[in-house]
Amino acid sequence: MNGSLAPAGTAARLVHAVAPGGLPALLERLDPAAAAFLRETGFAAEAGRIALLPGDQGVAAAVLGLGRDGNSPWAYGALPFGLPEGTSWTLGTGCDPAAALLGWMLGAYRFTRHKAPPRAPARLVPPEGAGEARVLAEAILRARELINLPAADLGPAELSDAARRVAERCGADFEEIAGDDLARGFPAVAAVGGGSHRAPRVAVLRWEGAPDAPLVALLGKGVCFDTGGLDLKGADGMKRMKKDMGGAAILLGLAEALMRRRAPVRLLVAIGAVENAVSATAMRPLDVLRTRAGLTVEVGNTDAEGRLVLADLLAFAGEARPALMIDAATLTGAARVALGPDLPALFTNSEAVATALSAAGESCNDRFWRLPLHDGYAAWLESSSADLSNVGSRPMAGAIVAALFLRRFVPSDIRWAHLDVYAWNDSARPGRPEGGEAMGLRALYAGLMTLLPSLAEPDRPRPAGGSAG
Repeated sequence: MNGSLAPAGTAARLVHAVAPGGLPALLERLDPAAAAFLRETGFAAEAGRIALLPGDQGVAAAVLGLGRDGNSPWAYGALPFGLPEGTSWTLGTGCDPAAALLGWMLGAYRFTRHKAPPRAPARLVPPEGAGEARVLAEAILRARELINLPAADLGPAELSDAARRVAERCGADFEEIAGDDLARGFPAVAAVGGGSHRAPRVAVLRWEGAPDAPLVALLGKGVCFDTGGLDLKGADGMKRMKKDMGGAAILLGLAEALMRRRAPVRLLVAIGAVENAVSATAMRPLDVLRTRAGLTVEVGNTDAEGRLVLADLLAFAGEARPALMIDAATLTGAARVALGPDLPALFTNSEAVATALSAAGESCNDRFWRLPLHDGYAAWLESSSADLSNVGSRPMAGAIVAALFLRRFVPSDIRWAHLDVYAWNDSARPGRPEGGEAMGLRALYAGLMTLLPSLAEPDRPRPAGGSAG
């Protein structure tokens, strides 16, 4: 997909991988001259460090340090631009094929729509048995590309078209809801997008992986640009708001991976594609909006628009009675204050879902951190003019309050998980170039594959009145 893979059978050099503890054994296996070279250059197998081994014709082989994390994909992410340009490679001793392929493809990615890369990456001959890793890598790359697109290139119509292309690639049914149908069926989505000349819409994908498989609903916030509305953001706060559709991009990537791998699941995917703009037709502070669920919402702040979009999507999905609902959104700065840029906040009403997703995140180096649905803060959403406000009455616990708002639109007997993600790398690291990032996609995929056999069984979502840890 990104020019980092070589055709099978390409003449290639070996790249070995080693953790610090395995370095003595590797030195024993290598040619004595290569081993001496590694010793004298002080190679200690630090994560992402690459040693090029000389040969008669130049570079003969390479050794990658894995560091303490072992076969994490991130160490392999250093290889595409750390190995000589124009060279092709195959995996040698110590390499995990899936981690290596994933890390290589993710590390080779650069956003090139408007700027050519300074050089081409080295290429990897794809190892056998890593088909799932390749599918996941391609899904992540598509999600990154969507997030990186400037808002001038990606408005609501273009995001909906991206969802349509996913459906076409995977044999899913596609529906776009716009205009009067949107105003009637998704009034909160329509209100959020009403200030933009680029009309809002909801993109819906339906896929029947197996007739008797559990139905999973994936619901993505697709705010293609967020000015904050009439509660206008400052320049710094607005600068990266092209990424405010990151939740939608992540879940489109997840859906594509599940469909391409023929997972035993039925999917309902809904993307709320809008632009939150400033104009005479924009929603105003203290406007009262109706929602698909029938609840009325007072607009305490027009910059808390993502939860309004998700409110209608959650109500829509709940009508289909799925076994599990997952939403993802770049929702609150409070989550970033609490957890920083790398850890998405996870909220869920199901202990089984929390356990599966958290374990999956740990196992594949794509971690979440669970925050509580603490009902003691639910009263902060009360409004004297509507059923609830879209913001809390106190300037604290913003991520929790936003999750509690969303929970009002989830049927109490349906499993639900909410991800508050950053969807961006502030700086470049191996495998993670600066820019859009599909945080949580791999963990959601792995967690769902673990959960699917049990989703046909009844679960007991935590009722309101407690505090899920």
